Amino acid sequence: MHPTAQHRTQEPLPHGLARAIRETAGDIATLLRGVDDTSVAVPDSQWTLGEAAAHLAQANELMADVAAGRERPYGDGTPQSLAAANAQALATFEERRAQPLASMIQEQAAAFLDAVHRGASDENAAHPPLVTPLGSMNRHVFASYLLTHMLGHGYDLARALKRPHMIDRERVELCMPFFLSVMPRVADPTAIADLAARYSIRLRGGPAFGVSLADGAVVVTPTPLKRADCTILLEPVTFLLIALGRRNPWRAMAQGHILAWGRKPWLAPRFPTLFTAP
Repeated sequence: MHPTAQHRTQEPLPHGLARAIRETAGDIATLLRGVDDTSVAVPDSQWTLGEAAAHLAQANELMADVAAGRERPYGDGTPQSLAAANAQALATFEERRAQPLASMIQEQAAAFLDAVHRGASDENAAHPPLVTPLGSMNRHVFASYLLTHMLGHGYDLARALKRPHMIDRERVELCMPFFLSVMPRVADPTAIADLAARYSIRLRGGPAFGVSLADGAVVVTPTPLKRADCTILLEPVTFLLIALGRRNPWRAMAQGHILAWGRKPWLAPRFPTLFTAP
């Protein structure tokens, strides 16, 4: 076998991503196992613990189906349509017990990885972009999406149970391909309509990227901009939680988890308001 083909078969995803997906699903399952009362409220959410876990189980199943090449229409990518699709899916899915949902979350994460591995192993298959709830993505970005989605809801479950969450620097960095891909799609048209700005976003001790806004359009680059109006430095976990709407950026700035500088540092507080959490 050609060395490149062998590598692709053994490692269809970027290094560490498959492991992070398995471990995150396992961490969430560990949180849920042994929980008797799933009617407890999730902080800052309209869902109960059981509803949040059920949504996560359903989402993992949907993503596994999409990775396997099955069509699964799910809204049109707007926050309103995704919320409506979530509500409709939960209404037709009655399971709220912790143990069955924990097993389903792990099983469907494994099914997702199996589907990605089979696709990468098939040398003769075409690999068109996957049609996901947030637009077309390749398998690497889609796997990053799955991890991001599990981390966001895993954080919610941990808060509801008053247990430590599973987000760390390594997992945040593995979420970055998804964020870079989806940011133009989740930009708020009203918020960016009259804004011309160049941002460099740096994660402390990790990656950096650039975001340019002009004429109502957003361009994201995988490297920081050389002539940025505003450079924002964030602690990685803080970045993920703010990006997913789980943390107040003003509070994070007050606590020293965000620093900003440049020709227009006052643009920093505006940056999170330009996007709708995916």
